[in-house]
Amino acid sequence: MANAASGMAVEDECKFRFLELKAKRIYRYIVFKIDGQQVVVEKLGGAGDSYDDFMASLPADECRYAVYDFDFTTDENCQKSKIFFIAWSPDSSKVRMKMVYASSKDRFKRELDGIQVELQATDPSEMSLDIVKARAI
Repeated sequence: MANAASGMAVEDECKFRFLELKAKRIYRYIVFKIDGQQVVVEKLGGAGDSYDDFMASLPADECRYAVYDFDFTTDENCQKSKIFFIAWSPDSSKVRMKMVYASSKDRFKRELDGIQVELQATDPSEMSLDIVKARAI
């Protein structure tokens, strides 16, 4: 269903894969891209994949959306998990691409029920593992 404001549709597979990540935990992360006039799944990260694997899956010069299921242990020694939504918009990407991703982000994020933390990054240092840990706790 296209959004009148951004003209962007969200492929059903995006929502289905997100539900699998959230409920069944068979993916560690999902990378989404805008293809034409819709958001599609670009890559699925296996449950055993690391944060480094996730970072390597993001292109250096193109925007992407991603969700990452982050497991951590609290100071009270409790195992927890938080689902991050990451808007990746590197400085080196084209201005038009940045505008399309920025204008479609909120609409797409609303389709993914269960996002707990949002990060926006233009550089890998803005979404380092330390930053993710700090935002999770």
